[in-house]
Amino acid sequence: MFDLAGTIRDLVVRIPVFLLALTIHEFAHAWLANRLGDPTARLQGRLTLNPVAHLDPIGTLAIVLIGFGWARPVPVDYRYLKRPRRDMMLIAAAGPVSNLVLGAACAFCYRMIPWAAGGPEWAWLLLPVRTMLRMGVWVNVVLAVFNLLPIPPLDGSRVVSGLLSLRHAISYSRLEPYGFVIIFLLFFTGIMDPVFGVAVRALTLALLRMWG
Repeated sequence: MFDLAGTIRDLVVRIPVFLLALTIHEFAHAWLANRLGDPTARLQGRLTLNPVAHLDPIGTLAIVLIGFGWARPVPVDYRYLKRPRRDMMLIAAAGPVSNLVLGAACAFCYRMIPWAAGGPEWAWLLLPVRTMLRMGVWVNVVLAVFNLLPIPPLDGSRVVSGLLSLRHAISYSRLEPYGFVIIFLLFFTGIMDPVFGVAVRALTLALLRMWG
């Protein structure tokens, strides 16, 4: 039987967590690109913590329907960068790194806040906040690990491309039109599940145990 109240509670917790994680991810790309000389994202209004500036309509709907979503990619023009290959690597890595930092912050709050001190009269507030923080650790780890996969156009592919010779990087970039098909097949067939699942669980536990 469909549990409407439970679904609403889940969305109230899940949507803010995803929106914050995606916003921080895209803001980190925009911020570092701007610092390295590329004003493209800033001029397009993407250097902001306002989630609306980063939302992708389909990606946002996916959060509601399937529990996972995405934001609009931040535009980067390598022609503004002094050291394009190195700087593109750094800009790409900024998104996943920001998610790991946010995940660590969520884990810190989850472990350090004295939840029992509020008493039962505050349970209506403390329980959803605690659930949000625990989910925040998991969501940010998932986004970081997913985006670090070395499959174009994910962030991990930008890092790998910067490490390859120019000739090999150009060949590697030709996979980009097929990237999401490759990602879909890897997850749909279950090939990626063992590696991805182990990495997410290990990082989530590491962040939670970091604070004692």
